[in-house]
Amino acid sequence: MAWNPKAKSGQRRITTASGKPRKRPFDYEGMEQKQLISWLRGEHMRGSEVGQLYPHVFHPPNGGVRSWKTASDMKQQGAKSGVSDLVIRQARGGWHGLYLELKATPPRDADLADSQHEWLDGSEEERYCAALALGLEQAKAVLREYAAWSRTQVAGPVQRIASGTNWRR
Repeated sequence: MAWNPKAKSGQRRITTASGKPRKRPFDYEGMEQKQLISWLRGEHMRGSEVGQLYPHVFHPPNGGVRSWKTASDMKQQGAKSGVSDLVIRQARGGWHGLYLELKATPPRDADLADSQHEWLDGSEEERYCAALALGLEQAKAVLREYAAWSRTQVAGPVQRIASGTNWRR
């Protein structure tokens, strides 16, 4: 493979030894994550137990292929490598929330990067449930199990931030 300096739009593209552009790899993990969110939205519309998580799930936009400028800007704004694919901000089972790392269904899965291991370990140290799911079906099972746990109860009064601007109505 070599860099093709004559790529369109001023971008450099990876080519094979013969000079032909290399096909862009298919994002199996991304497709399964889209299917998972679509399934969770459907469960929410049906009123199922696991569907209760849908309003509380989000994807931090840390991954993906970007220009070096965009990647640099995102890093300066707080993007970090290793952050899990999905975050559930609903506290259950004694945990503050759930960090779910999703990999594609084997054999298309990838190994966890060191930064992903560190994020999952650190999340548990901070009392967030951390899970790795290999594929769509395992991710559904993780979410069903988490949704079945009772809501975490806060012991004692909560503290309020005095700094900043009041957003409450």
